[in-house]
Amino acid sequence: MPGGVNEVRYKRALADPSDVFETPEAVLEADDLENDQKIEILRRWEYNVSEEDVALEEGMPGDESGLLRRILVALGMLTGPIDVDHTPPSKQHGLPRSSLKQND
Repeated sequence: MPGGVNEVRYKRALADPSDVFETPEAVLEADDLENDQKIEILRRWEYNVSEEDVALEEGMPGDESGLLRRILVALGMLTGPIDVDHTPPSKQHGLPRSSLKQND
């Protein structure tokens, strides 16, 4: 893993993935990140977008998009099939780590 620039970018992406990456597909294409880092960034992005979806559902202003689906597809490319049938009993349905089976 290259030096400091990668670590700074990774930490920024953990705080707000959409601030560093324009699309989930751009995370997949990032040559300076390890697969486990990409997975963590996409998981956090999935959580953020799920939170926004709950806000939309509750009447907050905003736009629906296919971003959540694109994030899940990107995660699936890194981990294999995602078990979306077993999500926590919350409105935002964040993915538990057990839903992601990392490809070996």
